[in-house]
Amino acid sequence: MRFADRTEAGRGLAAALQHLRGTAVIVCGLPRGGVPVAYEVASALLAPLDVIVVRKLGFPGQPELAMGAVGEGGARFVDAATVRLAGLTAHQLAEIEARASGEVRSRALTFRDGQDPVVREGRTVVIVDDGLATGSTARAACQVARYEGAARVVLAVPVAPSGWTARMGAAAEEYVCLAAPERMLAVGNWYQDFSATQDEEVVDCLLRAREWRH
Repeated sequence: MRFADRTEAGRGLAAALQHLRGTAVIVCGLPRGGVPVAYEVASALLAPLDVIVVRKLGFPGQPELAMGAVGEGGARFVDAATVRLAGLTAHQLAEIEARASGEVRSRALTFRDGQDPVVREGRTVVIVDDGLATGSTARAACQVARYEGAARVVLAVPVAPSGWTARMGAAAEEYVCLAAPERMLAVGNWYQDFSATQDEEVVDCLLRAREWRH
């Protein structure tokens, strides 16, 4: 299965999540690319839309290889084996985490454009991204939702590697995925149009979603 773009992927996920329509559900996209996908899900479910901002902790010299991630609310996930492989001291890791946490706070303010976060306490939180590779970012997002008191966490992605739910373990109560290929390589390979999502598009999605919250 290959998706035309994030809009089509989001509509496919929305169809797979219809069992949540009418429940106390909040949809949270992972910026930036996950937000247009999440917008389609929230629109179909008539649910509030928000972001959960997390930041990967990049392997020194290989920033795309994640050692873990940090998120809003002090959430963190660190892969101890990868940190050992990097040869980092505790002080060096703390410095990397501090920089990433500062970026999380800054990005959250930008994306919400002065609006308060949607209250997640006691609700079902559906976390949506445009695809899952290592899972470190998604895991941190699940931790954020739990830290904020989510009653139930659902992780939904259009594409993820085969066996991804076993890798994620108990990070969420429910996993939803439209395609889980044996050889996934890059998430972008599963989209015809995987052009970068801009900050302005994220802000616009959140603004438009407020129309069905009031």
